[in-house]
Amino acid sequence: MPEIIVCFKEVVDERELKINPQTQGLVTEGIARKISDFDLNAIEEAVRIKEKHDGKAIGLIMGPPDCKASIKKALSMGLDSACLLSDPVFIGSDTLTTASILAAATRRLGSFDLILCGEASTDSFSAQLGSSLAEWLKIPSITAVSQLDVQDGKLVAERNVEEGIEVVEVSFPALITVTKEINKPRLA
Repeated sequence: MPEIIVCFKEVVDERELKINPQTQGLVTEGIARKISDFDLNAIEEAVRIKEKHDGKAIGLIMGPPDCKASIKKALSMGLDSACLLSDPVFIGSDTLTTASILAAATRRLGSFDLILCGEASTDSFSAQLGSSLAEWLKIPSITAVSQLDVQDGKLVAERNVEEGIEVVEVSFPALITVTKEINKPRLA
């Protein structure tokens, strides 16, 4: 019965972005927000593992208090619960700070077997959060996973690399970042 934590992020809907003609900067005010696409894959994978192995999946999101629609969507996809980390001091946090905050929250949530994150967020695409979070928690991580199985108390992950497919095994607890190829997220 795996205990799974899924980290997800709310981002602006890039399809609605506009450019300010005077400043040539992006206009993000008033733009609809959504769960980052890669994080939808992480949520879906958590729910699939939970359903297959009779586990529990908890969402963890750091954002403003008004991101309730994204939390509701994650719950309607099958997460058992979600925890919102919101404080004005978090605004503008870089990846390392965000990972530190998520690590502290993860420790407060208690024991876990698996943490799932999207490979990257669709707004910054730094692909650093998962590895940084694993480092803060001092657990192994496997990045850019395109297929994941739980077998005999361990994780077997496949990654697409230049030379072909790499298969990696890791014991619990571990952190996995997933690519869009891992699944097709269900409708909320």
